[in-house]
Amino acid sequence: MIVKYKERKIIGGVYAIKNGVTGRSLLISAQDLQGSKNRFEFAQKTGGCVHPRLKDDWEVYGGKAFSLEILEELEKMETQTPDEFIEDIKVLAELWLEKYDPVELYG
Repeated sequence: MIVKYKERKIIGGVYAIKNGVTGRSLLISAQDLQGSKNRFEFAQKTGGCVHPRLKDDWEVYGGKAFSLEILEELEKMETQTPDEFIEDIKVLAELWLEKYDPVELYG
């Protein structure tokens, strides 16, 4: 079981949590997109807020007003160090931030 876990593909990337009422989004980069998606779904089901920057709107509109969209995935290559993978994800996030109007983003 542990061997399978260590051999799994590591998929990181950039995702957006979007408020369907206001249209604002929070862009987040992560080394484990599936883990981030699981945390988001758990927060929606339990009523907890998934990120501090969303807290006020999460309380007003509820978790069901938010959706998670994977913007871009990046698979960790066997030859990459963890630091190199993190750096690649950071660069990817910066590229995505440039595509959004700051007014549409949570600060």
